[in-house]
Amino acid sequence: MNQQRTGSAFSGWGFINLQKPAGWTSHDCVGKLRRLLGLKKIGHGGTLDPMATGVLPVAVGKATRLLQYLPKQKSYQGIVRFGVKTTTDDLEGEVITQKACSALTLAEIQRVLPDFFGTITQIPPAFSAIQRDGKRLYELARQGIAVDVPSRQVEIYDLQIKAWQPGDFPELTLEICCGEGTYIRAIARDLGERLGVGATLAGLTRTRSGGFDLEESISLEDIAAQRETGVFACLAPDQALAHLPAVVLNEAQVTQWSYGQKISWDVALADPLGEPLAVYDQAHNCLGVGEFRPSKDNPSERVLAGRVVLIGR
Repeated sequence: MNQQRTGSAFSGWGFINLQKPAGWTSHDCVGKLRRLLGLKKIGHGGTLDPMATGVLPVAVGKATRLLQYLPKQKSYQGIVRFGVKTTTDDLEGEVITQKACSALTLAEIQRVLPDFFGTITQIPPAFSAIQRDGKRLYELARQGIAVDVPSRQVEIYDLQIKAWQPGDFPELTLEICCGEGTYIRAIARDLGERLGVGATLAGLTRTRSGGFDLEESISLEDIAAQRETGVFACLAPDQALAHLPAVVLNEAQVTQWSYGQKISWDVALADPLGEPLAVYDQAHNCLGVGEFRPSKDNPSERVLAGRVVLIGR
């Protein structure tokens, strides 16, 4: 699919709604893009496991400074295979146990699925990128070092059954909308434990992340082809920052902003302070992210201060 262009011709910075292929790490994708675009300053938001496919938000150039402000909510389609347990909680790992469970019914799953909705406690997989004492958990796991993985609270906003395939090792397809830090592998594992048959994740596609949708994503092959013909363009930040309130600066204020100066602003005293705001000029060019603060000279007045200033002297 071609990436929808929301900005001007490729300027060396912006976002890419990348469609990550199976078998590639997120780091592999960034390395490939650095070669394709001839740029070093490229980063991604929200790591995907090598097995997984789907949306990988990528920031190019100074847009990397905006990655922290992307929407945190993500959506996935995952396939849970019952009767199988693995070391990694997906098919990439070694099988720990495998026992047919053809008696498992969809009705049984529907009874326990509400337990996985809302705010839940989750223990991330032992094979994960979480750091412990300066090392990734998967590095320790590969060395055979047992580590107690701390539990965490995550948010599951929506959880829908999309398909059910009975059999010796039945499979359940789920659509999951969740907050950051959620491991779909852990949901598959814990669902199997809850049902007493074991389970692992057999497939995963991220359908939405960072404000980007799978339907509008672009593959590495399409980026290479567009670069060859000179038509590739990064996405302007609008889509990634669309969830933030926006403020528009006039010409004089743009100058103040570019020098890192605080800008007097007429806002209601009830307006929230310290919340991120997307900042644009009158041509709707993104100038960064700011926030309203009380004025030091007069606490009853408000000023616009920069968090990320993307233009300078």
